Amino acid sequence: MASTMSRLMLGRTLERICKAVLLLCLVHFLIMMILYFDVYSQRFDIFSRFNNGRGANASRGPHHYYYNYSRPNTTFPSYLPGADQLLPTAKPEANRTRPTPKPIPPCPEVPPGLVGRLLIEFSSQMTMERVQRENPNVTEGGKYTPTDCRPKQKVAIIIPFRHRDHHLKYWLHYLHPILRRQKIDYGIYIINQLGEDTFNRAKLLNVGYTEALKDAEYDCFIFSDVDLIPMDDRNLYHCYDQPRHFAIAMDKFGFRLPYAGYFGGVSGLSKKQFLKINGFPNEYWGWGGEDDDIYNRITLNGMKVSRPDVRIGRYRMIKHERDKHNEPNPQRFNKIQNTKNTMRKDGISSLTYRLASVKKYPLYTNISVEIGKPPPRPIKG
Repeated sequence: MASTMSRLMLGRTLERICKAVLLLCLVHFLIMMILYFDVYSQRFDIFSRFNNGRGANASRGPHHYYYNYSRPNTTFPSYLPGADQLLPTAKPEANRTRPTPKPIPPCPEVPPGLVGRLLIEFSSQMTMERVQRENPNVTEGGKYTPTDCRPKQKVAIIIPFRHRDHHLKYWLHYLHPILRRQKIDYGIYIINQLGEDTFNRAKLLNVGYTEALKDAEYDCFIFSDVDLIPMDDRNLYHCYDQPRHFAIAMDKFGFRLPYAGYFGGVSGLSKKQFLKINGFPNEYWGWGGEDDDIYNRITLNGMKVSRPDVRIGRYRMIKHERDKHNEPNPQRFNKIQNTKNTMRKDGISSLTYRLASVKKYPLYTNISVEIGKPPPRPIKG
């Protein structure tokens, strides 16, 4: 009886163990089936979308992925070739809008790259080749335009010239870098008087104004002698509300203005100001007087001469002997007193000359002209 009871209890225990094992197997089977169908559905979704992406309807509708691409440095799985085509923001190259370039700002009133007081010397040997190497950004004809800002004016710098090649090398050596630092949009014009007749500075300046306008739309004109170098780059070479006298303190005058009405050396007028005074006189043959006539024309037309601070308007002159056929004009004092009567008929409106040639060099434009001869002087007595 006891052995029978023991066998019954053992049978029940084994039955319970078998049921538990079967139950565990069933649970395990269900879990495996759930996991299998879940993974299968994900893989099917990914590959079906990938294949659709290569078809005609790839761009329709948003796509959803099982990866977190919001993490820093997250990239697409390497086993998804062409994944860049599946990005929601990707568009065909032809439909992409190129970024609009930023507008160039106006040049500042006071350029930040100015140096201030400069050391000017004429003892070192100077060649055109050296000056050209120093100024690679200057284009043919002696022109330059800033690339990082938009200048308000276009400036023509006009130099009356004859037999001054030595001086011209130094002028170009110093002025090109100064003008670039000043953010000036400029062109340099050398007005060369042909022949050996009496020199006429003011008439050459009128020629320079006329010929420069044939080359570009200038609205500001700086008239400079070739032997004068500014000693401070804060002396800005552009036009002002009033006619400008730049060279107010030359070393030859002890860095002082020689007299209140002096307007010689380097000056600047806008196109409007220049036409208002009918340009410069054409009848001052030889040295002296024309700058005083110009000063009279300015004041007689209701304008005032503006000047820089005396500490900024300092200039060094290249020492030289007075040019042959540029002797002092004995009639200059009488002519200065008659400016009011002559300025309407003698000026840019009455200019005549013969243009011989225009040659563009790397650092300047050379304009050679014939301007005629002075009228014969009246015989005394």
